[in-house]
Amino acid sequence: MNMASTGSSKFLAAGDSRPRNLQDLDFTSTDEPELEFDEDGTELSATKEELAKDAEGGAFRGGAITPDGYIDEDFEKELGTPSEEEPHNEFSDVERFGIVEVAGDDLYGRKVIVLSACKLPSNKTFDHQRLLQYLKHTLDKYVEQDYVLVYFHHGLHRGNKPKLSWLLQAYREIDRKYKKNLKMMYLVHPTNFIKVLWNIFRPIISVKVGSKMMYVNYLVELKRHLPFDQLAIPQPVLEFDAQKVAKNKLPYPYDGSSGPEPKKAQQFGLSLQEIKQNTGRIIPLPVQDTVEFLKASGADEVKGLFRRCGRVTTMREVQEKYDDGEAVDFESYGDPHLAAAILKKFLRELQEPLMTFDLFEPLTRLHFMEQGKQLTEVQRILKDELPEDNYIILKFVFQFLQQVVDKSDINQMNAENVATVFGPNIAWPKGQANLASVEQAVKFALILIQSFDDVFLR
Repeated sequence: MNMASTGSSKFLAAGDSRPRNLQDLDFTSTDEPELEFDEDGTELSATKEELAKDAEGGAFRGGAITPDGYIDEDFEKELGTPSEEEPHNEFSDVERFGIVEVAGDDLYGRKVIVLSACKLPSNKTFDHQRLLQYLKHTLDKYVEQDYVLVYFHHGLHRGNKPKLSWLLQAYREIDRKYKKNLKMMYLVHPTNFIKVLWNIFRPIISVKVGSKMMYVNYLVELKRHLPFDQLAIPQPVLEFDAQKVAKNKLPYPYDGSSGPEPKKAQQFGLSLQEIKQNTGRIIPLPVQDTVEFLKASGADEVKGLFRRCGRVTTMREVQEKYDDGEAVDFESYGDPHLAAAILKKFLRELQEPLMTFDLFEPLTRLHFMEQGKQLTEVQRILKDELPEDNYIILKFVFQFLQQVVDKSDINQMNAENVATVFGPNIAWPKGQANLASVEQAVKFALILIQSFDDVFLR
């Protein structure tokens, strides 16, 4: 996989006469600057004055990476809480295109926001200001926890592209509140245009932002970081990638191949039935160990518990220990966020969600019921339809989440915040997730939290 480099300034082949930096551009045009695209994404025009003006105005800020590998985010500590949910149809004019989707969590428990260029309608009729408002509206629900962006570039062309002035405005308005917890941007199928644009903007774009960007040339590479079967990938992107794969004879990421044989003691990425058969345990060790550690260490008073992820390298180390049958001592790591992230990661990587695929459709119908009928239906689902082992694990986890919510005045994790984090980790549909399915999972988790004693009756 190709990482976006902040040290290299040569993205074009040797001998290419196209502009490589701001000084080489032709700034003779007096028209409003636009981003120009062709099939390869190699055409670009922009004004030096506008870029310089935005740089001087503070729209782009610098940063640094700490020696221990963390990104140094010098942002405000207080992010506030999300506003109350706005009317469902407020952004129906933009939402119907599916340009912005929420696709559950990645392999490290971070919310995944997907942007698809191929779904942009004609720029002659589409209001890009509304798109920016809708993007912020969507991000507002998730920016208090770690999240990642996936941008599918294929399908952006002269007929649907936004103007450069809009791009600069978007960078200004997607401000510190949104950038603080953004952990990674996956730019899928980058063209020469993207690489030229990055080379030109690199001197004025924040190092913090630049260090979070990763180029993804094939979807098979994206699968290493995200739950591929849950990702909302547009059909044109799938077809484009299939053509690239066939041309270069690469392994296809969605060919149904089973992959390597699981280890004898493996915990992650299996079904609950397989884990029980291998270990003889109903509650898997990663669930029991993390919850017991969080309880014993007083982590329910840790601010923002479950919103933050542990370091990726440490999470991999812990997962490997579990899968190799080794004991994991979370006290030795001394990081409650690590244990919390491992719990989310384990649940998210189950082959089938804790609430099972069959029960996802009944969960979506809860939204149309009155509150009293909702409770009755949830009681019935948990008592009569959820497998016993799944029920035991679900109750074990949500008993601790109740404890976290009870101390929300200290940890700032109220019922809505906890539901936003855990909903997509216990329930998701078979196939690609979307914003609507994530919201339904969150609403279900909120019922479990707010009415715990009423719905867990076994």
